Amino acid sequence: MTDIAALAAEAASHWPQITNTPVLVMHRENTVFRVETTEGHHALRLHRPGYHSDAALQSELDWMAMLSREGMQVPKPAAARTGNYLVMLDGAVPRKASLLSWLPGTPMGETRKPLAFHGAARTALFQNIGRQMAQMHKLTDAWTLPQGFERPKWDAEGLIGEAPFWGPFWAIEATPDDTDLLQNIRARTKTALADYLAIGADYGLIHADLVRENVLVDTDALRFIDFDDSGFGFRMFDIATTLLKNLEEPDAPALEAALLHGYTHVRPLRPADLAMLNLFVVLRSLTYLGWAHSRPDDPNIKARAERFLRVAKQVIAARMP
Repeated sequence: MTDIAALAAEAASHWPQITNTPVLVMHRENTVFRVETTEGHHALRLHRPGYHSDAALQSELDWMAMLSREGMQVPKPAAARTGNYLVMLDGAVPRKASLLSWLPGTPMGETRKPLAFHGAARTALFQNIGRQMAQMHKLTDAWTLPQGFERPKWDAEGLIGEAPFWGPFWAIEATPDDTDLLQNIRARTKTALADYLAIGADYGLIHADLVRENVLVDTDALRFIDFDDSGFGFRMFDIATTLLKNLEEPDAPALEAALLHGYTHVRPLRPADLAMLNLFVVLRSLTYLGWAHSRPDDPNIKARAERFLRVAKQVIAARMP
């Protein structure tokens, strides 16, 4: 952590508007510090080495900058002294840093804990999420991507190909019966995705991680954060990601209907798109198995993988029996 603090201090020196010593907020995949600037609170990010290329990091920042210019409440990148959003840091392992506006609000909830909203506020919240997600997709479709734009792909190859973006879910340690189930689902989804692509899938840039922790609620305002896993993918996958973490809510069907109602109020979905929702909820549950498989050195990964598999089997039984 001494090395991380030194890197943060070096990073802060690239933004003359920073007025204090960085304060550590989170040290996970990325390391995030809170800083004060002449323009208010900001998040100073030290990007994890080896996960994204320089072009992909720059593209994430360019996308957020565009969405912010268009009025969406997402983190707004701040240019460093050089005029760039992204800076290189010295060290034994080279790392990149970026500075984003700190958005007010409280996460809408935590995974595996009941939502703290009640009554009509629950469906109103999910309608609002749907509207904001659709607006994000709509603005992005109208945007001309900058030259050299690069982000990961949550396409068929990125989900069920030989080298998925988050790892092969079917390779997770499991019983023979569970391994057979995962292989069978992989084969079924491969056919279904091919058919969907043949009729023109709804595909483009997606956030890909609009889980509870990444949706900030501030009275009636909603703000999306953490675009680290954003990339090119199916729009229904974006919707499925939000729904997956709320399937255990007692009114889950009403929340799903509310999100879809809000989304289609802003951006239409075809019956063929809606028909793919169950498949993408299943695929989203399976990506966490791939994520666990790619992190064998994590001391907590075995328990998490078992939980991910249990959830995936429940989702498969409910959505793709």
